[in-house]
Amino acid sequence: MLISYENKVALVTGAGQGIGLAAAQAFAEAGASVVLADVNEAAVCAAAAALVSAGRKAIAVHCDVTDDGQVAAMIDRTIKTYGRLDAAFNNAGIQTPQTPAAEMSNADFDRTITINLRGVWNCMKYEIPHMLKQGEGAIVNTSSQGGMTGFPGQAAYIASKHGVIGLTRTAALDYAQNGIRVNAICPGAIRTPMAEALLKGNTEIEAALVKSIPIGRLGKSEEIANAVLWLCSPWASFVLGHALVVDGGFTVW
Repeated sequence: MLISYENKVALVTGAGQGIGLAAAQAFAEAGASVVLADVNEAAVCAAAAALVSAGRKAIAVHCDVTDDGQVAAMIDRTIKTYGRLDAAFNNAGIQTPQTPAAEMSNADFDRTITINLRGVWNCMKYEIPHMLKQGEGAIVNTSSQGGMTGFPGQAAYIASKHGVIGLTRTAALDYAQNGIRVNAICPGAIRTPMAEALLKGNTEIEAALVKSIPIGRLGKSEEIANAVLWLCSPWASFVLGHALVVDGGFTVW
């Protein structure tokens, strides 16, 4: 299945590395003009520059998704540069340290919810008005396999990812009649820099993790990117308010 994004504009947050970077690359390779946004300015600028050097259309924007002003400026830059916004992948997020629920600090809980959940809402708040003017658009929000399950020591992260699914479903209903489709992606254990930091090179931990995945391996960022491109494309035109789990079968157990 060949998905073309020629003459389309895609925005990806958390695009400096991992799943966000893979999605930005995939959108660009499919012909889209891509806005790569990340709080890590150096990383996102390097990523956009690499795409431009490869003949793709891309710009980098420094953006903290918890800051309304920065999100508004990101969307304004997108519209001023490319004139429209067809697809938005609200992917920026963090993982919190492994801590039992009652021992987690207020600061860690609030920071996780603010970035992972409010950040998604902040982005949609500024993306949707432009899509309404166009009469169409597609949004994908990053939840997690953890948005479908629980996990010890990850109360704030799991709560935030469950919240993303609820937010996604409600926004999907709010704008279904306006040509805007909102869905969520729920990645499983994907080999990203964030995952590597959690594993800390411990082969025993990785082996135990892999044992819990029926397909027998960690996922690749590109596999999530492919699912995101499909969700944003006309091929998924009847998919609305869905949380697509891409986890190698982890949640099937």
